[in-house]
Parts: sequence; structure tokens; C-alpha cells
Amino acid sequence: MSQTAIPFLFMRGGTSRGPYLNRADLPEDLQKLAEVLIAMVGSGHPLNIDGIGGGAAVTTKVAMLSRSADGWADVDYFFAQVSVEDRLVDFKPTCGNILSGVGPAAIEMGLVPVQDGETPVNIRAVNTEARVAAMVQTPGGQVSYEGDTRIDGVPGTSAPVALQFMETVGGVTGAFLPTGKLVDVIDGVEVTCMDVAMPMIIARAESLGLTGYESAAELDENADFFARMEALRIKAGALMGMGDVSSSVTPKFGVLAPATKGGTIATRYFMPWKTHPTMAVTGAQCLAACVLTPGTVADGLAAKPNVTPAPITLEHASGTIDVLVDYAQAENGFTIKSAGLVRTARKLAQGSVFVPAGTWGGH
Repeated sequence: MSQTAIPFLFMRGGTSRGPYLNRADLPEDLQKLAEVLIAMVGSGHPLNIDGIGGGAAVTTKVAMLSRSADGWADVDYFFAQVSVEDRLVDFKPTCGNILSGVGPAAIEMGLVPVQDGETPVNIRAVNTEARVAAMVQTPGGQVSYEGDTRIDGVPGTSAPVALQFMETVGGVTGAFLPTGKLVDVIDGVEVTCMDVAMPMIIARAESLGLTGYESAAELDENADFFARMEALRIKAGALMGMGDVSSSVTPKFGVLAPATKGGTIATRYFMPWKTHPTMAVTGAQCLAACVLTPGTVADGLAAKPNVTPAPITLEHASGTIDVLVDYAQAENGFTIKSAGLVRTARKLAQGSVFVPAGTWGGH
């Protein structure tokens, strides 16, 4: 047989999409796994013409699921970010948008028993050890993808998937503020380095010569900005204890500006070598935490809610995203307890995806 068939679901999760696979159907060895995912996605071509990727970082993501041995979780979610052109796979980060489809996919795969009405799915994000409680709509014991929930960056409406992110602080670096400071100055730019759901470097747009209201396309054309941002990101990654991050998609980068569309604050998020067309779910939590934390680069840019949980609306390149942050402000500091978001997902296809037998012969 010239090719190896691997069962898959092809799903949109939030504003991303990709194959959802059973971890048991894939190589255990990470190097061999990376080769299989590269072949599957078609990394190495701007259109991913020889695979099922979509030619953008938000469409070359992979979710691998398995029943969890964790006492709390139902399912383990192992994420991979496959590069569009560079034939690289990054297993370090997680993805909250793709996570939006994990609950439905786990039920569809038979990894989690379905209930009538709604089915709760407790998810352990293997890459960062984050714990996420998802609520999936399952009327009549079937996953429903139809509903009235709309998210910016996706046309139409779908069934809601409610997500509650817990234990997200310091998942990668081990610290809320990996450098130990609320503000660092790198290359003359004030930044806040924070690790909540996703390690990030956050700056004011104006400090980098931006308004913060540019479109994703305008930002992607700004080569000078990307060069400056990448130099900042590499230096900040070292300060955050993440080593040489030049070939890693983490830490991510975000910029802030005053809101103009009725939200809490305006944001732009970078993946990091392209502008995100909307907003990452994990990045949204980190940016919201930055807004709420006194003394960060967000100070003075937004009117902070004085309630907890605090509703934060982030304006992004394609609309807005709402984050509900449960936090505590005490004498010993600021603490993030959890963050809630509502996303949507849809099953697009299912069957087998094929990789050359020379890449992996399978079982």
C-alpha cells in the first residue's frame, strides 16, 4: 500500500480549523509524529497544496485526543502548530480556538459518553497542563452544530460551546510575571511579559509606531514593524526563561490601544510572524489579565471593571471577543482564578486522511 490512512475529523474550532485525531492512531515518537503532521497538512508550500492545510497559521493546526488518566479530566488534548511553509511543528503552545472543537470531537470519537441536552467535557491541555471545562450542546444525544451564537471572524451562527479555563497562570513559564516585573524596557519599548493561558509580550501600539487600529493586512505589509517586534520577542523570550524562541511560535506578541468600538480596549495579536485575523482564545485571556492587573502597560488605556468576575471586551482586527475573568485583588497581590468564553465549532468532514507510506507505515 502506497499510503497510510489515518482516521480524522476535520473541524472548525473557533476561528481556526484543522484535523482532530485520536492520539492512539499516531506515532508515539514526537519526531516521527512531526513528520506525519507535516505530510498531512502539506507544510512546505504557501498553499499547502499537497495536504489539508489552508495556507495560513490558523488552518495548519492539529488536535490529538485521548481518554485522560487525570482524575479530573475526561479527555487529554495534545496540540500541534504546523508551520505553513517551513516544515516545522511546534508542540509547546496550546490553542484555545481549536480547543473549542475538542468537546464535540471527543464525543464524536466516542472518547466521552454523550448525554441528552448538554454534555460536560473536562479537558486537560497536555501542552500547558491547563484545565478547561467545556459544555457541548447535545440535544437528543447528538452533538448539535446549529444555533444562534455568532463569533466575529466566522460567518453565520452555530451552537455555543461554553469554555471555563482554570489553572492557566504560569502554564509555560511557571510564573504569572515570568520576568518578575510588571513592566520591562526592551530596546527602549515598555512591555509587560505575562503568562496567563499563553505566554505573551504586550506593548502599547503607539510605542511601536502603530495606532493599534490597523487591519491585519496593513500590519502584515509592515516589514519594519515585524522586524522590530521579532527582535523584541526574542530578547523577551530569554528574559522570560524560555531560551531561544527564534524558531518557536511562543511567546506571542500583542499590542494595545484605547477602545474605539465600545469595547474595553483595542488589541492586535500576532502568531507571531503573521497578524492574527481575529484573536486567539488563549491570547484573549492573557490580554484581559493584563488589562485588569494594576501597573502593566495597559494602565491608562482602559476603564477597568470594578467587579469580579470582570467582563472584558477586546476589540480585534475582525470585531470583538468577550472574556469573563474571575480574579482576586488582595494585599499579597493580584490573582487570576479562571476565565470564561463562549465559542463555536463545526464538523466539516470525517473519514481518513492519507500520508505517504514512506513517511510512516502505520501500525
